[in-house]
Amino acid sequence: MNQRDLTVNGIRLHVTEEGAGPPLLLLHGLSANAAMMEPEITGLARSFRVTAPDLRGHGRSDRPAAYTLNDHVQDLLGLLGALNLDRVAVLGVSMGSYIAQALTIAAPERVSALVLVVTKASGTTSSTARYLAEHANELQGMTPEQIRLWLGNRMFAPHTPEAVKQTFAAFMAKQERAGMTLDPQQLEAANRAMEGFDFRHGLPRLNVPALVISGRHDILNPPDAGEEVALLIPDARFEVLEDSGHLATLEQTPQFVELVESFLKV
Repeated sequence: MNQRDLTVNGIRLHVTEEGAGPPLLLLHGLSANAAMMEPEITGLARSFRVTAPDLRGHGRSDRPAAYTLNDHVQDLLGLLGALNLDRVAVLGVSMGSYIAQALTIAAPERVSALVLVVTKASGTTSSTARYLAEHANELQGMTPEQIRLWLGNRMFAPHTPEAVKQTFAAFMAKQERAGMTLDPQQLEAANRAMEGFDFRHGLPRLNVPALVISGRHDILNPPDAGEEVALLIPDARFEVLEDSGHLATLEQTPQFVELVESFLKV
Protein backbone atom coordinates (compact mmCIF):
# COMPACT_ATOMS: atom_id res chain seq x y z
CA MET A 1 0.00 0.00 0.00
CA ASN A 2 1.17 3.52 -0.82
CA GLN A 3 0.70 5.95 2.06
CA ARG A 4 1.26 9.69 2.12
CA ASP A 5 0.06 12.91 3.71
CA LEU A 6 -1.72 15.55 1.64
CA THR A 7 -2.76 19.01 2.80
CA VAL A 8 -6.20 19.96 1.49
CA ASN A 9 -8.78 22.45 2.73
CA GLY A 10 -6.32 23.58 5.40
CA ILE A 11 -6.05 20.10 6.92
CA ARG A 12 -3.47 17.32 6.69
CA LEU A 13 -5.04 14.05 5.57
CA HIS A 14 -3.22 10.74 5.71
CA VAL A 15 -4.12 8.80 2.55
CA THR A 16 -3.75 5.11 1.75
CA GLU A 17 -3.79 4.06 -1.92
CA GLU A 18 -3.69 0.63 -3.50
CA GLY A 19 -4.60 -1.01 -6.81
CA ALA A 20 -5.25 0.12 -10.36
CA GLY A 21 -8.39 0.58 -12.40
CA PRO A 22 -11.50 2.72 -11.94
CA PRO A 23 -11.11 5.05 -8.95
CA LEU A 24 -12.89 4.15 -5.72
CA LEU A 25 -12.94 6.46 -2.68
CA LEU A 26 -13.33 4.48 0.56
CA LEU A 27 -14.58 6.26 3.70
CA HIS A 28 -14.27 4.58 7.11
CA GLY A 29 -16.55 4.78 10.13
CA LEU A 30 -16.52 6.72 13.38
CA SER A 31 -13.32 6.36 15.45
CA ALA A 32 -11.81 4.08 12.78
CA ASN A 33 -9.25 4.78 10.03
CA ALA A 34 -7.95 3.28 6.80
CA ALA A 35 -5.53 0.96 8.60
CA MET A 36 -8.47 -0.83 10.19
CA MET A 37 -9.88 -1.57 6.74
CA GLU A 38 -6.80 -3.14 5.17
CA PRO A 39 -8.53 -6.47 4.34
CA GLU A 40 -11.33 -4.64 2.54
CA ILE A 41 -8.89 -2.32 0.76
CA THR A 42 -6.76 -5.25 -0.39
CA GLY A 43 -9.81 -7.12 -1.67
CA LEU A 44 -11.21 -4.15 -3.59
CA ALA A 45 -7.77 -3.19 -4.96
CA ARG A 46 -7.90 -6.27 -7.20
CA SER A 47 -10.37 -4.36 -9.38
CA PHE A 48 -10.11 -0.69 -8.43
CA ARG A 49 -7.72 2.10 -7.64
CA VAL A 50 -8.67 2.49 -3.99
CA THR A 51 -8.09 5.78 -2.17
CA ALA A 52 -8.80 5.58 1.56
CA PRO A 53 -8.16 8.72 3.63
CA ASP A 54 -8.05 8.85 7.39
CA LEU A 55 -10.88 11.34 7.73
CA ARG A 56 -10.43 14.62 9.58
CA GLY A 57 -10.23 14.00 13.31
CA HIS A 58 -9.22 10.36 12.86
CA GLY A 59 -6.20 8.10 12.52
CA ARG A 60 -3.04 9.78 11.27
CA SER A 61 -4.82 12.87 9.93
CA ASP A 62 -5.07 16.18 11.79
CA ARG A 63 -7.48 16.19 14.71
CA PRO A 64 -8.91 19.70 15.17
CA ALA A 65 -10.90 20.44 18.31
CA ALA A 66 -14.10 21.10 16.36
CA TYR A 67 -15.34 20.54 12.81
CA THR A 68 -18.52 19.87 10.83
CA LEU A 69 -19.96 17.45 8.32
CA ASN A 70 -19.40 20.08 5.63
CA ASP A 71 -15.73 20.21 6.59
CA HIS A 72 -15.54 16.51 5.73
CA VAL A 73 -17.20 17.19 2.36
CA GLN A 74 -14.81 20.02 1.53
CA ASP A 75 -11.84 17.88 2.59
CA LEU A 76 -12.88 15.18 0.13
CA LEU A 77 -13.47 17.62 -2.73
CA GLY A 78 -10.01 19.03 -2.05
CA LEU A 79 -8.57 15.52 -1.98
CA LEU A 80 -10.15 14.64 -5.33
CA GLY A 81 -8.65 17.82 -6.78
CA ALA A 82 -5.21 17.04 -5.38
CA LEU A 83 -5.36 13.56 -6.91
CA ASN A 84 -6.70 14.84 -10.27
CA LEU A 85 -9.79 12.67 -9.98
CA ASP A 86 -12.77 14.21 -11.76
CA ARG A 87 -15.28 11.47 -10.87
CA VAL A 88 -15.05 8.53 -8.48
CA ALA A 89 -17.18 5.77 -7.09
CA VAL A 90 -17.67 6.48 -3.39
CA LEU A 91 -18.02 3.77 -0.74
CA GLY A 92 -18.83 4.83 2.81
CA VAL A 93 -19.17 2.68 5.92
CA SER A 94 -21.36 3.87 8.82
CA MET A 95 -20.16 7.46 9.50
CA GLY A 96 -18.39 7.28 6.17
CA SER A 97 -21.74 6.54 4.55
CA TYR A 98 -23.23 9.73 5.99
CA ILE A 99 -20.30 11.71 4.60
CA ALA A 100 -20.68 9.89 1.26
CA GLN A 101 -24.33 10.93 1.09
CA ALA A 102 -23.47 14.53 1.93
CA LEU A 103 -20.71 14.57 -0.69
CA THR A 104 -22.94 13.12 -3.41
CA ILE A 105 -25.76 15.57 -2.69
CA ALA A 106 -23.34 18.52 -2.64
CA ALA A 107 -21.37 17.53 -5.77
CA PRO A 108 -23.23 14.83 -7.73
CA GLU A 109 -21.10 15.51 -10.80
CA ARG A 110 -18.05 14.14 -8.93
CA VAL A 111 -19.63 10.78 -8.02
CA SER A 112 -19.96 7.99 -10.60
CA ALA A 113 -21.51 5.44 -8.23
CA LEU A 114 -22.43 5.24 -4.56
CA VAL A 115 -22.09 2.33 -2.11
CA LEU A 116 -23.49 2.87 1.38
CA VAL A 117 -22.75 0.27 4.06
CA VAL A 118 -24.55 -0.06 7.44
CA THR A 119 -26.10 3.33 6.84
CA LYS A 120 -29.03 5.58 7.68
CA ALA A 121 -30.54 8.70 6.10
CA SER A 122 -30.85 10.94 9.16
CA GLY A 123 -29.89 11.21 12.79
CA THR A 124 -29.74 13.61 15.69
CA THR A 125 -26.23 12.25 16.30
CA SER A 126 -24.06 9.31 15.30
CA SER A 127 -25.55 5.88 15.97
CA THR A 128 -22.63 5.09 18.27
CA ALA A 129 -23.33 8.14 20.45
CA ARG A 130 -27.02 7.23 20.57
CA TYR A 131 -26.33 3.63 21.58
CA LEU A 132 -23.83 4.60 24.27
CA ALA A 133 -26.30 7.12 25.70
CA GLU A 134 -28.96 4.43 25.86
CA HIS A 135 -26.60 2.24 27.93
CA ALA A 136 -25.01 5.00 30.02
CA ASN A 137 -25.85 3.35 33.35
CA GLU A 138 -24.17 0.11 32.29
CA LEU A 139 -21.01 1.97 31.26
CA GLN A 140 -20.50 3.93 34.47
CA GLY A 141 -16.97 3.52 35.80
CA MET A 142 -15.54 2.04 32.59
CA THR A 143 -12.38 3.42 31.01
CA PRO A 144 -12.49 4.55 27.35
CA GLU A 145 -10.68 1.35 26.35
CA GLN A 146 -13.19 -0.80 28.23
CA ILE A 147 -16.06 1.05 26.55
CA ARG A 148 -14.51 0.44 23.11
CA LEU A 149 -14.22 -3.29 23.83
CA TRP A 150 -17.75 -3.43 25.26
CA LEU A 151 -19.17 -1.76 22.17
CA GLY A 152 -17.02 -3.73 19.76
CA ASN A 153 -18.28 -7.04 21.12
CA ARG A 154 -21.89 -5.96 20.58
CA MET A 155 -21.37 -4.92 16.97
CA PHE A 156 -20.90 -8.51 15.78
CA ALA A 157 -23.62 -10.89 14.64
CA PRO A 158 -24.45 -13.68 17.15
CA HIS A 159 -22.61 -16.38 15.19
CA THR A 160 -19.63 -14.38 13.93
CA PRO A 161 -16.60 -16.74 14.05
CA GLU A 162 -14.28 -16.28 17.00
CA ALA A 163 -11.36 -15.82 14.59
CA VAL A 164 -13.01 -12.70 13.17
CA LYS A 165 -13.54 -11.31 16.66
CA GLN A 166 -9.92 -12.00 17.52
CA THR A 167 -8.81 -10.21 14.34
CA PHE A 168 -10.85 -7.18 15.38
CA ALA A 169 -9.43 -7.29 18.92
CA ALA A 170 -5.91 -7.44 17.50
CA PHE A 171 -6.65 -4.43 15.29
CA MET A 172 -7.93 -2.52 18.30
CA ALA A 173 -4.89 -3.40 20.41
CA LYS A 174 -2.56 -2.36 17.60
CA GLN A 175 -4.43 0.94 17.25
CA GLU A 176 -4.11 1.56 20.97
CA ARG A 177 -0.36 0.93 20.95
CA ALA A 178 0.12 3.22 17.96
CA GLY A 179 -1.83 6.08 19.52
CA MET A 180 -4.44 5.88 16.77
CA THR A 181 -7.52 5.67 18.98
CA LEU A 182 -9.46 8.82 19.83
CA ASP A 183 -9.42 10.27 23.31
CA PRO A 184 -12.80 11.32 24.81
CA GLN A 185 -12.50 14.91 23.54
CA GLN A 186 -11.60 13.80 20.02
CA LEU A 187 -14.45 11.29 19.99
CA GLU A 188 -16.84 14.00 21.13
CA ALA A 189 -15.67 16.26 18.28
CA ALA A 190 -16.26 13.44 15.78
CA ASN A 191 -19.75 12.87 17.17
CA ARG A 192 -20.62 16.58 17.13
CA ALA A 193 -19.80 16.72 13.42
CA MET A 194 -22.62 14.22 12.82
CA GLU A 195 -25.28 16.02 14.85
CA GLY A 196 -28.60 16.68 13.14
CA PHE A 197 -27.90 15.40 9.63
CA ASP A 198 -30.89 14.65 7.39
CA PHE A 199 -30.51 13.58 3.76
CA ARG A 200 -34.12 12.49 3.19
CA HIS A 201 -34.90 15.48 0.98
CA GLY A 202 -31.69 15.28 -1.03
CA LEU A 203 -31.50 11.55 -1.77
CA PRO A 204 -34.54 11.43 -4.11
CA ARG A 205 -32.83 13.99 -6.38
CA LEU A 206 -29.77 11.83 -6.96
CA ASN A 207 -29.17 10.35 -10.40
CA VAL A 208 -26.36 7.93 -9.59
CA PRO A 209 -26.15 4.13 -9.43
CA ALA A 210 -26.42 3.22 -5.76
CA LEU A 211 -25.98 0.07 -3.67
CA VAL A 212 -27.02 -0.05 -0.02
CA ILE A 213 -25.67 -2.90 2.15
CA SER A 214 -26.93 -3.66 5.66
CA GLY A 215 -26.01 -6.29 8.25
CA ARG A 216 -28.93 -8.40 9.44
CA HIS A 217 -27.87 -8.17 13.11
CA ASP A 218 -26.70 -4.53 13.14
CA ILE A 219 -27.56 -2.92 16.51
CA LEU A 220 -26.54 0.58 15.40
CA ASN A 221 -28.07 0.94 11.92
CA PRO A 222 -30.40 -2.03 11.44
CA PRO A 223 -31.61 -3.15 8.01
CA ASP A 224 -34.77 -1.04 8.09
CA ALA A 225 -32.57 2.08 8.29
CA GLY A 226 -30.61 0.93 5.24
CA GLU A 227 -33.78 0.03 3.39
CA GLU A 228 -35.13 3.54 3.96
CA VAL A 229 -32.01 4.95 2.27
CA ALA A 230 -32.38 2.56 -0.66
CA LEU A 231 -36.03 3.48 -1.11
CA LEU A 232 -35.18 7.19 -1.15
CA ILE A 233 -32.53 6.91 -3.89
CA PRO A 234 -34.09 6.27 -7.30
CA ASP A 235 -33.42 2.71 -8.54
CA ALA A 236 -31.03 1.92 -5.68
CA ARG A 237 -30.20 -1.73 -4.99
CA PHE A 238 -30.56 -3.02 -1.44
CA GLU A 239 -28.71 -6.05 -0.04
CA VAL A 240 -28.54 -7.58 3.44
CA LEU A 241 -25.55 -9.61 4.64
CA GLU A 242 -27.33 -12.25 6.69
CA ASP A 243 -24.41 -13.24 8.95
CA SER A 244 -23.23 -9.73 9.83
CA GLY A 245 -23.77 -7.07 12.41
CA HIS A 246 -22.46 -3.50 12.20
CA LEU A 247 -18.96 -4.71 11.28
CA ALA A 248 -20.25 -6.24 8.07
CA THR A 249 -17.19 -5.42 5.97
CA LEU A 250 -15.01 -7.35 8.43
CA GLU A 251 -17.43 -10.14 9.32
CA GLN A 252 -18.13 -11.12 5.71
CA THR A 253 -15.26 -9.52 3.79
CA PRO A 254 -15.34 -11.88 0.74
CA GLN A 255 -19.10 -11.50 0.32
CA PHE A 256 -18.85 -7.74 0.79
CA VAL A 257 -16.07 -7.38 -1.78
CA GLU A 258 -17.95 -9.58 -4.26
CA LEU A 259 -21.11 -7.49 -3.88
CA VAL A 260 -19.24 -4.25 -4.48
CA GLU A 261 -17.23 -5.62 -7.41
CA SER A 262 -20.29 -7.02 -9.17
CA PHE A 263 -22.19 -3.77 -8.68
CA LEU A 264 -19.47 -1.40 -9.79
CA LYS A 265 -18.42 -3.49 -12.77
CA VAL A 266 -21.88 -3.36 -14.38
